[in-house]
This record gives sequence, C-alpha cells and structure tokens, in this order.
Amino acid sequence: MKPSLARRLVAELVGTAFLVTAVIGSGVMADRLSAGNAAIALLANSIATGAALVALILAFGPISGAHFNPVVSMCDAFLGKTSKRDSAFYMAAQFLGGLMGSAVAHLMFSEPLYSLSQHPRHGASQLFSEFVAVFGLMAIIWGCSSTRANMVPFAVAAYITAAYWFTASTSFANPAVTLARAFSNTFAGIRLQDVPAFIVVQFGGALAATVLFRWLLPELANQPRKVLIPRSAEIMDTKMRTYIFACVHNAGRSQMAAAFFNLYAQPGCQAISAGTAPAKQVHPEVAIVMREIGIDLSEAKPQLLTAEVARLADVLVTMGCGEACPFVPGLRVVDWFLPDPKGEPLDTVRKIRDQIHENVKDLLKNDCAGCCSPLVDIRSV
Repeated sequence: MKPSLARRLVAELVGTAFLVTAVIGSGVMADRLSAGNAAIALLANSIATGAALVALILAFGPISGAHFNPVVSMCDAFLGKTSKRDSAFYMAAQFLGGLMGSAVAHLMFSEPLYSLSQHPRHGASQLFSEFVAVFGLMAIIWGCSSTRANMVPFAVAAYITAAYWFTASTSFANPAVTLARAFSNTFAGIRLQDVPAFIVVQFGGALAATVLFRWLLPELANQPRKVLIPRSAEIMDTKMRTYIFACVHNAGRSQMAAAFFNLYAQPGCQAISAGTAPAKQVHPEVAIVMREIGIDLSEAKPQLLTAEVARLADVLVTMGCGEACPFVPGLRVVDWFLPDPKGEPLDTVRKIRDQIHENVKDLLKNDCAGCCSPLVDIRSV
C-alpha cells in the first residue's frame, strides 16, 4: 500500500536535506582542496551531486517518489499524478528540508549555521540558463518515466551532472535548493536578491516542458502509473482458480477488492467482482482514491451476481450483500464486514480502501496459497 502522507513527507524532507547537504558540502570541500582552480572545484561539486542524486532517488523513490524538487511536485499535480493537497505539502517539506540540509553541511565544515551568500548570479543569460536547465530536467523525467522508469535515477543524475557544465548558471534547477543555497556564503551560494527571479524561471521551464510532453506523450496525463481493470464474468477463464468479490452495487468495495487481488495474483488465479443490485458505474469517490495509488477503475463496469456466475467460482467473498447473495451448495463463502463507501468523504473512502487492501493481503497469504507471487511485495502499492 502506498505509504501514508506523513511518511512520504518525511521522505521528501530528509531526501531534500541530504541533496542540499551534498551540493553545499561537496562545494565547500572542493573549494578547500582545489587551490583556487575553479574548474576542478566545479568538477568535484558536479560529480558528488550526481552521485548523491542516484543514491537518494533509489532510496526514497519507493516511499515518496523522490521528487526533492518543488517544480517536480507541481508538475506531478498538474498531470493529475499527485493531488494538489499532497503536492503542496511535498513542496513545503522540500523547502524546509533544503534549509535543514544547508545547516547540516555548514556544521560539518565548521561554517556558520547560516550566512547570506554574496555570490551574484543575475542577468538574462543566467535566467535563461535556469529555464533551459529545468526544461531539460523535466524532459528527462517525463520521457524516461514513460518508457524506462527504472532508469530515471540514473538519467536525472547524469543530466544534472552535465548541466553543471553546459549552463551558465551551473543548473540549480530546483527552487528548494536555490533558496537553501542563498543561506550559504560558500562556493555553491547565490545572493538572496537573485533567488526570486531564479525560482520564477525554474517554474516556467518546468511547466513548459510538462506541457510539451503532455502533447508528445498523451498517456502522461490520461493514465496512472499502474493500470488495472478487474476481470468481468463475461471473460472469466473457468480453468483458473476464481474468487468472486461481491457487494450490493458492485461500484465500490467489491471493485477495489478484485482490483487488488488481480494486481498481486499469479497466472492461474483470477478475481472478478459483481453485485446483487449493480449500479450504473463505479462510485466517483472510489475511482478517485484508487487512482491515487495507480489503479484505474474508469472502465470497470458493475455487473449482476447471479447463481450461474457464482457456480463458476472457487470462493465467494461477500461485503454487505447478505441474504441477497446467491446460495451455491459446496461453494466456500467468506464474509467481510465493511462499510459502503458511497457518498462518503474521501478520507473515509481511503480508510475503507486500505482495509480492503489489508483483507486481500490476508486472503492471499492464508487462504489461496500459490495465488500470490513471492516476487511481488504487496506493500509497494
């Protein structure tokens, strides 16, 4: 299951803090050891930053997505991949983490905890450089995440390392990092008065790249990262071990349960969902909370649970349909007491979703041995 918002925020805060620590700390070390050779200092600074990025994205990516950058969180919300609320919290955690990282770097090198940078970075060429830097960064993220998501950490790190050298601004490319570096009068610093213009063009470059890639790759906005449509009774394979998840309207609880089951099940096992009085469509609030964790129920259609359908199953899992569920001699029935999510606030629907997820995990673990692949970590959704 997708980690709680609190855990994701801590991951963004700590990850951004480590990123800024790497940027400023390596800058201080490089400046002290380079004997005034700015090229050597920049080389060391860029390599250390790129290496840290790979490690941090790999470490925190499974928890929060490893944005570490307000422009990434903003664009993720723009494409509907993250809620606006979560994106706002992410951005706050990133700015705070950046300031913490600056202090950590200073403490390690016996520098003042905070000191306003005197390093001027202004002018049209600098601002255009930041626009280019962030545009390229978002292009790398969107392009790679659509085709080779596992390579994103390496692609992002390689790009930032290179952009240190091919942009006049040395590619800050991150508003949280930019602000943090304003409070560091070191090799990596930037004057506080130059920060607002940098941040404006950074957000502009990110939006421009996102708009372009939304056109180049329409699936960026139209599909979640993971797409799952539960099987219907019409395409049920009777040779497979089959679980039916049933509720009244087949528009909420049973749809979520079948989706989770099919996400984890090995070949040879399947789940469908049905209802005793099916609605016309999946409840909107259910579709929203499932999309938040990357499961698309937009094409799932509620269907009627009949005795004929039930006879095809090995196990029937009921959720509130009670005596209206058909009776099939010899069919094993499991009953889950779960509230109906219809019309409930999203926070309540999320709790119901999470409980269903836990129930499905227990079912896979204890009831249907061999249905769940040991290679799948069912906590990762």
